Amino acid sequence: MNEDVKVEDLTRPQAAAELERLAALIAAANTAYHQEDSPDISDAAYDALKHRNAAIEARFPDLVRSDSPSEQIGARPAEGFAKVTHSQRMLSLGNAFAAEDVTDFDAGIRKYLGLGPEADLRYTAEPKIDGLSLSLRYEDGRLVQAATRGDGSVGENVTANARTIGDIPQRLSGAPAVLEVRGEVYMSHADFAALNARQAEAGEKTFANPRNAAAGSLRQLDPAITKGRPLRFFAYSWGELSEPLAKTQAEAIERLNSLGFSTNPLTAICNGPEDMLAHYAAIEEQRATLGYDIDGVVYKVNDLALQARLGFRSTTPRWAIAHKFPAELAWTRLEAIDIQVGRTGALSPVARLHPVTVGGVVVSNATLHNEDYIAGRSASGEQIRGGKDIRVGDWVQIYRAGDVIPKVADVDLEKRPPEAMPYVFPTTCPECGSAAVRETGDAVRRCTGGLICPAQAVEKLKHFVSRAAFDIEGLGAKQVEQFYADGWIAEPADIFTLKERYGSGIQQLKNREGWGEKSASNLFAAIEERRKIPLGRLIFALGIRHVGEQVSNLLARHYGTWEAFEAAVREAAPLEGPAWEEMNNIDGVGKVLATSLVTTFAQESERASIDRLVGHLEVQPVAAPKTEGSPVSGKTVVFTGTLEKMTRAEAKARAEALGAKVAGSVSAKTDLLVAGPGAGSKAKKAAELGIETVDEDGWLALIAGI
Repeated sequence: MNEDVKVEDLTRPQAAAELERLAALIAAANTAYHQEDSPDISDAAYDALKHRNAAIEARFPDLVRSDSPSEQIGARPAEGFAKVTHSQRMLSLGNAFAAEDVTDFDAGIRKYLGLGPEADLRYTAEPKIDGLSLSLRYEDGRLVQAATRGDGSVGENVTANARTIGDIPQRLSGAPAVLEVRGEVYMSHADFAALNARQAEAGEKTFANPRNAAAGSLRQLDPAITKGRPLRFFAYSWGELSEPLAKTQAEAIERLNSLGFSTNPLTAICNGPEDMLAHYAAIEEQRATLGYDIDGVVYKVNDLALQARLGFRSTTPRWAIAHKFPAELAWTRLEAIDIQVGRTGALSPVARLHPVTVGGVVVSNATLHNEDYIAGRSASGEQIRGGKDIRVGDWVQIYRAGDVIPKVADVDLEKRPPEAMPYVFPTTCPECGSAAVRETGDAVRRCTGGLICPAQAVEKLKHFVSRAAFDIEGLGAKQVEQFYADGWIAEPADIFTLKERYGSGIQQLKNREGWGEKSASNLFAAIEERRKIPLGRLIFALGIRHVGEQVSNLLARHYGTWEAFEAAVREAAPLEGPAWEEMNNIDGVGKVLATSLVTTFAQESERASIDRLVGHLEVQPVAAPKTEGSPVSGKTVVFTGTLEKMTRAEAKARAEALGAKVAGSVSAKTDLLVAGPGAGSKAKKAAELGIETVDEDGWLALIAGI
């Protein structure tokens, strides 16, 4: 196409071809300017290209491309971010805080894979950027979608904003047909200081730190605002791929760099924990001079085939860990000790501190764990902090590491006021006056008031709307407290009748202080959206003691549907019988957890509350794994004895991926026993029950090719 042809003289085919040419030219210019710091055309020539592109789009609006350069200038502010379901979950990482944690990580990997201590096992080590996670989806080399992490499964569509970031290529050459690039949006120290200076000069709010500035800038509803913020992007991972990038983590990162992404130059390959710790020390030494914030080093198994074998836990990959930098420390005065009552009735002491800056964050509260911790002893009676107790008025040392809640590390007895008295832990609930009892073997004291305790009711509601539970946008802790205090909601089911009760009439939500018609409508829409809920989220949202997010998903996968789960819990109520045995036999459950689950459902008031809630919901069953042709799909498998060609953990993960249920002991419901050398009582019981038994070779032959 001749660029001298006037826009008004272009035919539709010519216009489409010209828009493609201009998109490529402008993308190349952006790469040269933002990524290579070497602009290859003048500002005037660049502006002319952008102007011609805009003129053609104005004449042929139906030809505007998904990667249009106009999107990088700014679009009309959106009314909100659409939700994006990640094709592959964006998982968080497990944490290491000490050298022995890194050694344990390596040992755990070797144990899982069945590798000896001398076997070659390499890792990559890279700085952990303190920014905002972002996933970029490219199809046929074009950026089609950008999404925040969100809850790991569902994020926010920030495509228009991501297009304004110079480090993010709009088009790729030589990339797989489908490529999801994942990385971190951040802001350099220099850019952050300049941005805050501009904000202050304009009378606008300044930002507390570069991460907050980056997160707030990326999530602007108007992309033009994002474009005015100096955001950068490091690529370090990937999601969905139509074809592999490489055979190793390091080679895959090099491939991303060759495609035009910024990758961290401090990434290195390490041969075992000694090398990993040495590189960690080298990065920590450079931390202050890097020009951007990092809070640790991430280690990943380098061999991608081994990563695939290692797989994932419910929320973290087995093949990676984040080694955080040491905790930040500061001294301050303990002004008071308050007691907070949680959703399970636990009385949790909180230190109220004279505000102090710890690691760039102003801290005024810290956890004190329980009454033993305050007294200077562990739950088993052993001394901690040299036996020093904690008293109001004490001069205390506070520490925090990463996102860990601040804690009291030490007490300076020389500065203890003479009037400071030992703290007496309450034996009654400060919220409802009920007895607070500490059961044998329990580290905490709990309120016995149950549903009559307003603190427990509010905390249960807060847990119910938390991110890993129902995650209702617009209904957070503050709104829950407000609605509960006003008598609008008393239990989770009330949330789903809020619109019919307070959407119209004299108590309209939109007429309340802090609410308007738009915010009220958005809340009601968000509530409606959550009437469809995955089974695992529902189980977790119930807030049952000992039943966390990982166990909730485990129970959901085992039972599949709410009806099957509810029936199993009901039938297990006598704490005996087949349903009880099956529940206890789920690998990862156990008697304590099963008892908590069954007794909760057996309480008449709790059960009635759950039934009222479920009556408003459409509980989505767990999607069965793709197990076409699997010989063990739907069967219960037990592993026993020594496995020589794979570890027990790897065998379990493989069986579950093939649709099997893995149990911890043999019962009449067991379909298959895989017995290695040294199999004892389980093999004997399987023989007595006539259960099919195979050795490890038989198991591998059974699942071969699946």
